[in-house]
Amino acid sequence: MVSDQRTAVNEKLKTPLDWGKAACDSLMATYEPSELPPDGRWHYHQGVFLESMRQLREIVGCDDYLNYIKAYVDHNIDEHGNFLWNRKELDAIQAGLLLFELDEKYEDTRYRKAARKLRNMFPTLNTTSDGGFWHKDHYPYQMWLDGLYMGGVFSMNYAKAYNEPELLEMVLEQDRLMRKHTLDEETGLYHHAWDESKVQEWADSETGRSPEFWGRAIGWYGITYNEILDFLPENHSSQEEIAAALKTLVESLVKYQDESNGLWYQVVDKPERSDNWIETSCSALFVYTIARAIRGGYVDESYKEQAVKGYRGLLERMQFNEEGHFIMPEICIGTGVGDYEHYINRPKTANDLHGVGSFVLASIEMQHLLPKL
Repeated sequence: MVSDQRTAVNEKLKTPLDWGKAACDSLMATYEPSELPPDGRWHYHQGVFLESMRQLREIVGCDDYLNYIKAYVDHNIDEHGNFLWNRKELDAIQAGLLLFELDEKYEDTRYRKAARKLRNMFPTLNTTSDGGFWHKDHYPYQMWLDGLYMGGVFSMNYAKAYNEPELLEMVLEQDRLMRKHTLDEETGLYHHAWDESKVQEWADSETGRSPEFWGRAIGWYGITYNEILDFLPENHSSQEEIAAALKTLVESLVKYQDESNGLWYQVVDKPERSDNWIETSCSALFVYTIARAIRGGYVDESYKEQAVKGYRGLLERMQFNEEGHFIMPEICIGTGVGDYEHYINRPKTANDLHGVGSFVLASIEMQHLLPKL
C-alpha cells in the first residue's frame, strides 16, 4: 500500500456505499467475469461476491454491475440451461442466488432451468438420522454451520419466486437441527460442525461437535437468520424463535469484539491467545449481522456503537494499490473443520472473493446506520 494513494482514495469515499462500490469496481477492473477465482467455476466464492454486487446495484443502480453478473452466469450456463457444478455439496448451490433477477429481467429460459436443477438437488442429498443435510457427500454424517447459508438462502428465494412454500419450511427444519447440534449454550456461539458418527478426529466423543468457534462460519449463520426473518410470512409460528436466536447471537458476538479496533478473531472466543489473529471476513459478516438486526428491529439501537466501531475498524484495515484499486487483506482462505491449530495456521490472503463480498454486504447495511463517514 502506498500511503499517499490511500489518502487520496479515502478523500473520495464519503459513505459506506462508496466503499462498497470501490470494492466491486476494483475487482471488476482486475478480473473478467469468466476469470473470477478460483478456476472460473460455478461456486460460492464467486456467488458471494456477485450477490453482494447485485444487492449493491439495487441501491446504486449501476448497469455495469448487472452486465458483469450476467456475463459470469452466461459463461457458465449453455444455451440449454446446462452447467457444470458439484452435485455432491451444498456450497455449489449458493451462486444460484444470481439466477432469480436474471430470470425476471430477461426472456431467457436458461436461468430458470438452471435454478430448477439446483432446487432439485435437495431431495437427493444424504442426511443424518434426524434429517440434517450432509455438508458434502465425502463428509458423511456431518453438518457444517455454513451449509445452511449455502443452500438455505437460495431455497427461500426459490420458494418466493416460484411459489414453493415447502422450501421455506425445509430451511426452518434444517436450522432447528443445526442449532440443536452446534449451539453452545454457555457462549451463545456455534461450533463449526457436528459429526453424528463421532468418528472424525475433531469430533467430541460424546457430542460429535467440533471443538472451535470459527468466525466466518458463524458469520454465514448471521446472514441466514436475517434472511429467514425477511422471508417469514407475518405471524409465522417460527418468527419469535428465529428472532430470539438472532438476538442471542448478536449479544454473544459483541462480547468477543476487540476493544481496541472493533474487529473479531479467527477463533472467536479466544482473543487472548497470542497466536490468534484478526480475520476481516468474519468481522465484516458480524458487522453486517448486527447492523441488519438493528434495521429489522430484532435488537435495539444500543448495538449501533458496536456496529460502527467494527465497520470503522474494517476501513482502517483496507488498503489500496498504486492504481488506486481496493485491497482487502487478512482473509482466511477456504477452511475445513479442525482443532485450534488448524484454524490458526490457515493461510491469509487478500481480495478473496467471499471476503470482499462480505465487506460489500457490511457496507450496504452500514449505509442505513452511518450514511456519512
